[in-house]
Amino acid sequence: MKLKALADQATEMTAELKKLRRELHQIPEFGLNLPKTLAVIERELQGLGEISLDHEISCATLVIRGGRPGPTVLLRADMDALAVTEDTGLDFASTNGYMHACGHDLHMAMGVGAAKLLHENREQLAGDVIMFFQSGEEGHGGADLMIERRMHLASGSMPIAAYGIHVFSVSTSGLFSCKAGPLMASAGDVIVKFTGKSGHGSMPWTGKDPITPMVQAIAGIQPMVTKSFSAFDQVIVNVGWINAGDTHTTNVMPETASFGATIRTFSKSHFERVRSEIKILMESVAVSYGVEVEVEFLPASRVLNNHKANVERVQAVIEEGFGEERYETIQHPITGGEDFATILDHIPGAFVFLGAADPAIPMDHWQSNHSNKARFNDDILPDGAAVLAALAFDALSV
Repeated sequence: MKLKALADQATEMTAELKKLRRELHQIPEFGLNLPKTLAVIERELQGLGEISLDHEISCATLVIRGGRPGPTVLLRADMDALAVTEDTGLDFASTNGYMHACGHDLHMAMGVGAAKLLHENREQLAGDVIMFFQSGEEGHGGADLMIERRMHLASGSMPIAAYGIHVFSVSTSGLFSCKAGPLMASAGDVIVKFTGKSGHGSMPWTGKDPITPMVQAIAGIQPMVTKSFSAFDQVIVNVGWINAGDTHTTNVMPETASFGATIRTFSKSHFERVRSEIKILMESVAVSYGVEVEVEFLPASRVLNNHKANVERVQAVIEEGFGEERYETIQHPITGGEDFATILDHIPGAFVFLGAADPAIPMDHWQSNHSNKARFNDDILPDGAAVLAALAFDALSV
């Protein structure tokens, strides 16, 4: 089926999808433990196909069987929220200390809408569709866990294509955008702990101060990055927190000092090399000050690489169905991370952005994803659902 026909059907679901999105917005849950969210999704998927739930990691798959034999396509919607206290003023705002500040409530509603469109038109499907409703996207490895559990094989065959949509609260509502190649960065953390010898602040020579080497090491990170890595294959290392001593006293030299930083890269070679360079830098500074250092790299998402043929398919489907003005080619990758990258490492596909800025708010007051004031326009839900369904139909028409 073509996008235009699916969009017409989706428009009839507008009120239903908005109601679902707002229900989900009021019950945000964190990480891999989403029992209330999963229960709502299970309710919405009843009668649409073969449902499989994994309560251990709060995720679900739905298999929609086509009326004709053929391959499988995978569509993904993430479900987890952020540990953010909402301050949007919406009458359906969350009140439990968590917030769908990244728009995953919209992703779920679009996923449910796409599932209903595909089920309603399943006799025209030449193959099967797997819907991934995934927990733990915000740094908890949810996509990796679903792949490890072989949930991408729920239909009985390896998908030939995978698609996902992500909304943005600071992009023009209704505008789809994408690019081939690296789209989003690998995102991971490093935790560094310097250990010296505690002592009296008035006699620092009697101990081993860990704070000074930590400060020197942090100061050395940016010169290391800019002098060692190409500006055309960007590397970002940004310190997000530091911890040393006690704020109630200044005359005690602490035993330890530590900091944490995020690392963003766009290539496998830089992913590996920047970690090696950071470790060398930290250890060399520690040796020069006579202290110990521990460097721990936490699990990282992969670089999200869109496949060229799939991006071309996305552009063709959207421009044919909605017009050229509704699609934009992104010129540069963004430094945010996304674990849909894991899915694309196993299955060719594309990740697509969809503008969802609230038109009731002036542009200079838009708040970005992850802000406690981020507001999204849920009028875009039918179009998002229709595009997901149309991409599945298009991939299965080959």
